[in-house]
Amino acid sequence: MSNLVNKIILYLERTPDFKEEVKLQDDGDGVVYIKEWNATDKPKPTDEQLNALESQADDIETANQVISNRKSEYPTIEECVHAILDDDLENLQILRQAVKEKYPKWQN
Repeated sequence: MSNLVNKIILYLERTPDFKEEVKLQDDGDGVVYIKEWNATDKPKPTDEQLNALESQADDIETANQVISNRKSEYPTIEECVHAILDDDLENLQILRQAVKEKYPKWQN
């Protein structure tokens, strides 16, 4: 579903309200589709228009996954505060750098 969401965002060149403007549905078969299109700035895209955005949507998904992975493995705020208070910034930076190297920023 996230790939279709990203394609729609790319198509509209903005993030729509997915509760009112663009409603997506999955009937339980794993196929997500546009159930309702109420965006007024552009007509509902064709499958061909959405498919043309596949590569860009994949790049966004990859970048979002890198961000998610980094967030889950970075030291917590509590750990950062303790490092500051305990004058242990060097070790904190070593931990952060290890996460950055494990999950380098995505560049397409």
